[in-house]
Amino acid sequence: MLARRRRLRRYIIEVTHRNIELPHLPAALAGLRVVQLSDIHHGLYMPRERVVRVVEFANRLQPDLLALTGDFVSNSRSFIAPVAEILGGLRARWGVFAVLGNHDYRVGAEQVATALLRQGIEVLRNRHVRVERAGASLFVVGVDAIGCGEAQLREAVRGIRAEASTLLLCHNPAILPYAAAYKIDLVLSGHTHGGQVGLRRLRAFARRRGLRLPLSYGWHELNGTQIYISRGLGTVILPIRVRCPAEIVLLNLQPTNGASHAGT
Repeated sequence: MLARRRRLRRYIIEVTHRNIELPHLPAALAGLRVVQLSDIHHGLYMPRERVVRVVEFANRLQPDLLALTGDFVSNSRSFIAPVAEILGGLRARWGVFAVLGNHDYRVGAEQVATALLRQGIEVLRNRHVRVERAGASLFVVGVDAIGCGEAQLREAVRGIRAEASTLLLCHNPAILPYAAAYKIDLVLSGHTHGGQVGLRRLRAFARRRGLRLPLSYGWHELNGTQIYISRGLGTVILPIRVRCPAEIVLLNLQPTNGASHAGT
């Protein structure tokens, strides 16, 4: 479960590689490569050239599945079509799946969703899709951003059997308690940017005092449901990151050791 990190030259961004064990993952899907991109915020502080580099590098990671966890644009609708066009160059064996973020709603949720769909990106708004390989399947679930659209997890998971392997995309990690209640295997979120400014001393102090800070980034678990919160790629308010580099996430999914995983 330890993360391996690499750094892209010319654009300071870490690639976090993590192995994730899932209790319901069929053995036929062992080694499934999921790449997550989050919080691109195409706009004044995230120019076209950087988004192009991110897409090129994500493709070089040879993902089986690409997960885009929202906040594609900032401030203006004029950035919607350009970022969608660039993201249309993403390639993954099982497809590219997206959910919307709060900034997408501020700019225009319908316009963002339509632009992504035109580029062949599957936008999941309170629904799921089933992807299959060698008779085994994984359910990819997506819900709207909490506090913006109508995040209806109950509707999104309807028809999925309890023993099925599930991957939930939701922009806001506040979905975690609800995902745990529905026994989702893994949640991918963003939204926090990791705080943009790393406060390692504050976190170390909190740990020594037994205090719990809000989930900011990285891997966490609640009642058997795992979550990975990406630090994202762009910035908001100010174009700065201190001890909190931007991030592309590469997850290698594996069945839990010793479990039985029949195709679902």
